[in-house]
Amino acid sequence: MNAAVRRPPVDRGRSGAAVVALDAARIERALAARSRYRYVKPRLEAEGQGWKILSANCSRKVDPAGGEIAIAWFEPEGGGRWRLHARDHVEGRWTLQGQGLTLEQALAQVCRDTQRVFWP
Repeated sequence: MNAAVRRPPVDRGRSGAAVVALDAARIERALAARSRYRYVKPRLEAEGQGWKILSANCSRKVDPAGGEIAIAWFEPEGGGRWRLHARDHVEGRWTLQGQGLTLEQALAQVCRDTQRVFWP
């Protein structure tokens, strides 16, 4: 993955600071092991309090020029649970794909993506 991952702001006074870096590392590691579009190097970026995955649009279905597009957003719910969103490029908004998920469950959905919800 890209070494220059943009991290969300961290409250240094709380013990959650290490968790933020750990979550990012877990997402990056899972993306490297995914089954779809392994030749593409996605990038992780902060989105609100969570993480957004950006990837080159190799199929050019979304961006005819093949530019970078947002594909998934991991939004923390608290208690170690996450909401998972896919990008609806036609509507220009995020669509909820799952909630109350562990990070592993959310990552499995994105990395398998048999329905091509995330990797168009």
